Amino acid sequence: MRTLNLGILAHVDAGKTSLTERLLHGAGVIDELGSVDDGNTQTDSLALERRRGITIRSAVVAFTVGDVAVNLIDTPGHPDFIAEVERVLGVLDGAVLVVSAVEGVQPQTRVLMRTLRRLRIPTVLFVNKIDRPGARDTGLLREIAARLTPSVVPMGTVDGLGTRAARFVPGVDDEALVEVLAEHDDAALAAYVTEDEAFPRRDALVEQSHRALVHPVYFGSAATGAGVAALVAGISELLPSGTGDAAGPLSGTVFTVERGPAGEKIAYVRMYSGTVRVRDRVPYGQTEGKVTALGVFHSGTSLRSGELGPGRIGKLWGLGEVRVGDALGTPHAATGRHFAPPTLETVVVPARRADRGALHTALSQLAEQDPLINLRRDESRQEISVSLYGEVQKEVIQATLADEYGIEVGFRETTVVCVERPVGTGAAHELIGTESNPFLATVGLRVEPAPVGSGSSFRLGVELGSMPYAFFAAVRETVVETLRQGLYGWEVLGCVVTMTHSGYWARQSHAHGTFDKSMSSTAGDFRNLTPLVLMAALDRAGTVVHEPVHRFSLELPGDTLGVVLPVLARLHAVPRATRPRGATCVVEGEIPVARVHELEQRLPGLTRGEGLLESAFDHYAPVRGEVPTRSRTDHDPLNRQEYLLHVVRRV
Repeated sequence: MRTLNLGILAHVDAGKTSLTERLLHGAGVIDELGSVDDGNTQTDSLALERRRGITIRSAVVAFTVGDVAVNLIDTPGHPDFIAEVERVLGVLDGAVLVVSAVEGVQPQTRVLMRTLRRLRIPTVLFVNKIDRPGARDTGLLREIAARLTPSVVPMGTVDGLGTRAARFVPGVDDEALVEVLAEHDDAALAAYVTEDEAFPRRDALVEQSHRALVHPVYFGSAATGAGVAALVAGISELLPSGTGDAAGPLSGTVFTVERGPAGEKIAYVRMYSGTVRVRDRVPYGQTEGKVTALGVFHSGTSLRSGELGPGRIGKLWGLGEVRVGDALGTPHAATGRHFAPPTLETVVVPARRADRGALHTALSQLAEQDPLINLRRDESRQEISVSLYGEVQKEVIQATLADEYGIEVGFRETTVVCVERPVGTGAAHELIGTESNPFLATVGLRVEPAPVGSGSSFRLGVELGSMPYAFFAAVRETVVETLRQGLYGWEVLGCVVTMTHSGYWARQSHAHGTFDKSMSSTAGDFRNLTPLVLMAALDRAGTVVHEPVHRFSLELPGDTLGVVLPVLARLHAVPRATRPRGATCVVEGEIPVARVHELEQRLPGLTRGEGLLESAFDHYAPVRGEVPTRSRTDHDPLNRQEYLLHVVRRV
C-alpha cells in the first residue's frame, strides 16, 4: 500500500478543519461529523482549540483511500501560528490548499501558496463553501489565477452555486487543459497546435501535478459534502506518494513534540530513508537515544508498532532530549526555514512571584514544542521574554500556562525585535600569561561583515592542530552564544568571525599525579575569555541596528488615496507602486513592522471601512531616528570590570 503524507492548509476560517472531518467521515474513520463550533472535531484536541474554534497545533490523523494510506496533517490557519505550518511543510508529499468561495483569496492564502510553489510541493486547491450566499466560481478562478498561480486546472463546474443544493459536476475542458499543460510540456504544446485528440491529456495532468507544475481546482462544501468525493479521488490520483529506501541510511525529521500523561516526550517523525525499530539507538540533534516504543497512524488513531519505515509518519518514545526540528540520522534536504522569524517580543510576568521558577520550567517545555518562542532569561531582573508572531499567540500562551500548568501570567507591552549588523572590520586578542588576562587561554578574533543573506559563520585562521579540538569547540560555541547580544543588545547577524590567535597551557600534574588546574588550560578558560575578545572586536567593527520591514499591499477606494498617502508617509511607509483597479487602487510598498498595527487601526476610518491591508515580513533595514536598545541578560563583556568581578570574582 502506498503512503501519502498530506497537509491541509488555509487562511483561518476557510473551513479546513471541517473538510478534515468530512474526509474522515467519508473514509469511515468517524461515524459522526464533528463541528468546530461545538468543539468536538478529531484534530482540534486541545481544550483551548475547542474553546476558541481555531487550530493551534498541527495534528495527524490517518485514513485509507483505495490502495493509498493517507496521513492527514491539519495545520493552523491563523498567521500567528505560521511556525507550526513551517514545521509541517518539510514532511509533506502533497497538500490541499482550501480557499473560501465567499471570502476568496485571503492574505494567508497567498503566503501559503507562495511557499508551496517555492518548495515545489504538489498542491490541489479546494474551493469550499459553494453552498453559502455570495459564493463565487468563475470570478474566483480568475482571482486564483491572478493572485496564487496561473497554472490552474478546473476539474469541474458548480451547479446551484450559493444554495444549500449546490453540487460539484466533474468534468475537464480538454482544450483549456491542453493549453495549461502546454506551458510546461513541448508534447502538449504540439498537441495544442495540431489539435491532436490522441494526446494523453490525463496522463500529462497527473505527471505535471506530481511535479507541482499545475494545480487542479475542485469546488465543494465541507458542510454538505458536495465535491468531497471528487476531491478524494483527485488526491489519490494527482498527488504523489512518499518514497524511500528501507535499507538506506537513517534519515528522518521531528516536526512535532508533545508530552504524554506521565510527562514523557513523544516525537512525531517523518522518515525519509532507513527503518527505525523499537530498542534501536538513534542519533538525533547533538546526542542519541534509545527508542522505547513506537506508534504508527491507522484509521484515525495511533497503533503501537515494532518499526517505522521510509515515507511514513510515526510517534517515537524514549528520546528524552528531543526538540522540534531535530534530524534523526542524516538531515534531509526538505528541512529548513521557509517563513520569516517572529519579529515581536514580550516579557511574561507571573501573577505570583513564587511562580517564577515554575514559569521558566513551563515555558521551556513550550519551547520544546515551538523553538521560535525563543526564551530569553534575564537573571539580574528575574524576567523571561518570549518571541511572538502576534497578539493571538500571546493569548494562547497565557491560556496554556493557566490550563496546563496552573500559572497565571500577564505580559508587558509587545516590542519589535531588531537585529544588529557589523559595518566594518574589528579585531582583538588576549594572550595567555599576561597580567591583564586572568584566564589560561590565548584567543584572538576578527569580525567582519558577511554578504547580505549569508548568515553568520565562524572560521579558523590558525592551525587546527595548534591546540586540543575541545578548546576550538568551546570558542566556536561561545561565539555563537555571545552574538545573540550585540553592542545594543540585539542579536548580531551577517558577520564572519575568524579566530586569529590561539594558545594554551598543557595539562600539568603534581608529583602524585593530581591535576593542577592553576597551571593547566581548560575549556572553561576559553569560554570565559571569548566573550571579552569578541565584544572588543565587535566594538571596533561597529554595528548598525536594523528593524524588520514588511512589504505591504493596500487595496482602497480610489478617492481615498489622497488621504491615505500622507498617513503612510508619517508611518515611515514607502510606497513603491500604485495601480488603478476599477474604482479602487492598489498601493504596494514597505513599512516598518513597528508601524503596521497603527496602520491597521487607522485604515477603517481613512477608507470608510473598505481598505484591505496585506503585509508580510520582507527584510531588515537600518533604523531611522533614535536607535532602540535591549537590556542584556548576561554579565556584560563590554564592561570588563563588571564582567571579571562576576566571572572570576576579581578585576
